[in-house]
Formats: sequence, C-alpha cells, structure tokens
Amino acid sequence: MPEVTGEAAAAATTEELSLNLFKKYELGKLLGCGAFAKVYHARVVRGGQSVAIKSINKQRIQKGNLAANIKREISIMHRLRHPHIVTLHEVLATKTKIYFVMEFAKGGELFAKIAKGRFSEELCRKYFQQLVSAVDYCHSHGIFHRDLKPENLLLDENWDLKVTDFGLSAVTDQVRHDGLLHTLCGTPAYVAPEILAKKGYDGAKVDVWSCGVILFVLNAGYLPFNDTNLMAMYRKIYKGEFRCPKWTSTELRRFLTRVLDPNPNTRITVHEILNDPWFKKGYKEIKLPIDREFEFKDSGEETRYLNAFDLISYSSGADLSGLFGYCVNSEMFVSEKAPETVIGRLEAAAAEEGMKVAKKGMGVRLHGQNWNYVVMVEINRLTEQLVVVEVKRSGFGRDLWQEKLKPRLNDLVYVP
Repeated sequence: MPEVTGEAAAAATTEELSLNLFKKYELGKLLGCGAFAKVYHARVVRGGQSVAIKSINKQRIQKGNLAANIKREISIMHRLRHPHIVTLHEVLATKTKIYFVMEFAKGGELFAKIAKGRFSEELCRKYFQQLVSAVDYCHSHGIFHRDLKPENLLLDENWDLKVTDFGLSAVTDQVRHDGLLHTLCGTPAYVAPEILAKKGYDGAKVDVWSCGVILFVLNAGYLPFNDTNLMAMYRKIYKGEFRCPKWTSTELRRFLTRVLDPNPNTRITVHEILNDPWFKKGYKEIKLPIDREFEFKDSGEETRYLNAFDLISYSSGADLSGLFGYCVNSEMFVSEKAPETVIGRLEAAAAEEGMKVAKKGMGVRLHGQNWNYVVMVEINRLTEQLVVVEVKRSGFGRDLWQEKLKPRLNDLVYVP
C-alpha cells in the first residue's frame, strides 16, 4: 500500500491527532490508504513497541457489501500463528471504525523492492521458501488465501517475508458439494486459469499458481502473463504461455513449468514443491506448536480479559457499534469504571427498587421479591482501562431495567 501525499495526507494528519485508541495506542505516520481502509504506524502506550493499525470505515464496507469479508478476515487471522504470516494482535471498534492492531513489518512491501530490480536466484529461492511455508501452514488449517501477490507480501526488520491481507481468503466451509470453490476473485495478472474457466476450483491449487507467478516476477522483474488487452492476457494465462528470461537456470525453468501448469490436475502440489530438488536447497523446515490460541494477557488480574474475537459474537455482521452506547437488542456498554464501581452502583439502584442482589465473581444477579423479574449482569475486562458490561434480563410486567436501573448508569458509559 503506497504512502499517501497531498490532500489525503493532510486529512490523515487531522485524523491521527484525534486518535489515541482506547488509551492503548498512539497513532503515528499514515503508511497507506485504500478504498476502505487506512494503515497507520502506531506505538503501544505502555512499552513503546511498534504496531500497524488498519482503520476500516464501517459505512464504506457496508455500502460495498464487504462486511462478510471483514468478519472472515478477522476469523482467519485469529487462527494463524506462523513466522511468515503477519500477526493480528487484537480488534478494536468505535461506532464508525473497526481497527486491526497488527504486527508492524518495518521493511514494507516486497513489491517496492521488486520495482527496483529483479532478485538473484538464491534470494528468489529464499522468499519462495518462506512463502510456501506460510501457504502450506494456511492450507493445513483449511485456509486458502486466493489473492497472493507481491503487494500482499511484507518484509520485517530482518528482511524476512510476511504474508498479509486475508480479505479474499476462503475456508473449507465454503467448499461446495462438488469439493470446489466457486467465488470469482483475485488479481488479474496472478489469477489461475481454472478461475477464469468459471467451473469451480481447488483453493490450494490456485494458491500454488499465484506463488508461481510471484516466483517468476522475483526472478524476471516482470510478469509472466501481461498484455495491455485484458482478454489477451487471460488467453495467455488460460494456455499457460510464458517465456523465462535468458538468465533463468535450467532447474528453475523446469520448476516454473511445473508450478505454472495451466492444468490444475497435473500442476505441482505444495507437498511436491516441498520435496522438489530446486526448492529444497538450503530449506529449513519451520517447527511449530500444534496450536497456539490468541488471547489477551490478563496482567495477573482475576478478571477475565475479553479475547478480541469475543467482540464479534457481540455484534451483528461487522457492526461493532453496540459496544459503545446502549442498543435495543444488545444490552451492553463499555465503561472506564472499575468492575467494583459498576457493581456497587447496580447494588444501590437495586436496593432502592426493593430488589435482591447476589454477587457471583465479576457479575451480579438482581431479582424481584417473587422472582418475577431477573437481571443478570456480567463484567469482562476489555483493556486495562475499559470493561464491557453485558446485561441479560427476563420476566413479566414492568421492565425495571429500562425504566429505573439503566438510567442511573448513564454516566458510567464510555463514549470514545
């Protein structure tokens, strides 16, 4: 994603100054800007570590019907923990924005490095090995990227590769009864021929094709299938017509022919790539733990911290605005007050209404004399400064929560 200049940069500066997200992150330089999102460099207030924050405009994704993509991206990045995949630390939200707090890749886009000139065969092999390692890991978790290209590959401070942008990814749940995916997506120059055929495709095989195009670009410095006429380019892709530059070694030429095979049934698989002589040269397999769940660190407190992905279960689609203010169908709010303060206020309000109170952990149950009305309140810590208060109620007759209890808590609601 290119850096922003001119009017866009000026507008971004204004937004930067107004954002100190949840008192946890100080936003800095605007790194890039797209149709639906902006990416900032930021620092953790406590500790000063660098992170990247992707700011997504909710209104724009709703207009573009992209809410499902955002939810899927969050769900997928939650599951992935690999040294060559950008880590998603947490998800935050306001009424108008969703924020992805991610690992900061200091080296920027691989695309910017290729634009300066082709790589040596050894460097091509190194990055291709790292890419395939990440792709193999994704496939083993039932995830297919479907938009692999140099713009979605970043470099960290050690110049190692990091795969990012899982917005067009698919999971095995999306495979139809024929065992194939059918959604048409991807970037034209990197898209596999079977996607163009519109007959369904294997997600793993289209990722292999895109990896092959990337490898060709690293080695040649230009695309294998390129034409000013889009349909002419598609014909070349469909037939697998490409020419390697004269400096390409015989081994690499042979390997590219197998990866860029237009027939998905005979195209080399990830397993075969991992055992190919050209690929294996100097390859060190990455040993990973079986599973490593993403979670908040609770700093030793008894209160459970909300996993960033618990937030999704509180929302309808990608609309997380219910966390910031009262909602008709979701009785919850965020507060800067300590859990004890919230519970104390509830106890006082309940006593004035003649309700009985029972505490349980970081929650409280309020009920009428004959149990005809019950209010259950659970409190979970969101950050060190914020808590989420969830309210569930049942009963008949007067709605004491809406009429009497809730109005007395209005000053406890945190408004970003």
